[in-house]
Amino acid sequence: QVKLVESGGGSVQSGGSLRLSCKLSGFNIGARSYCIGWFRQVPGKEREGVALISSGGDERTSYADSVKGRFAISEDKFENTLYLQMNSLKPEDTAMYFCAADAQWWPCDATGSDDFSYWGQGTQVTVSS
Repeated sequence: QVKLVESGGGSVQSGGSLRLSCKLSGFNIGARSYCIGWFRQVPGKEREGVALISSGGDERTSYADSVKGRFAISEDKFENTLYLQMNSLKPEDTAMYFCAADAQWWPCDATGSDDFSYWGQGTQVTVSS
């Protein structure tokens, strides 16, 4: 059974930083192909891709334009954990952040489909001005 558990959300002031974590179980990123990453959603709006990382390809990471240069996605294959370092946070980054995983490693585009097989429950990020 695949399980994704996010943590690290919270409330920060504009310009602050947070680091989100997503612990995966039943989905070993050290031993398989994958596309894993982060999405976010604000009530009443569509879910949007934030940052994805793939097990293959020339460009393994993909970011939404709105977070490029501020957010960084990374993985720890030993810990089977995904991270999202979020710097220079803005009020518009306020959302519920979800971790997602799929065995299909390509395409893996943060601006593409959100048709992922596995999802976490989410962690809330609130940025105040």
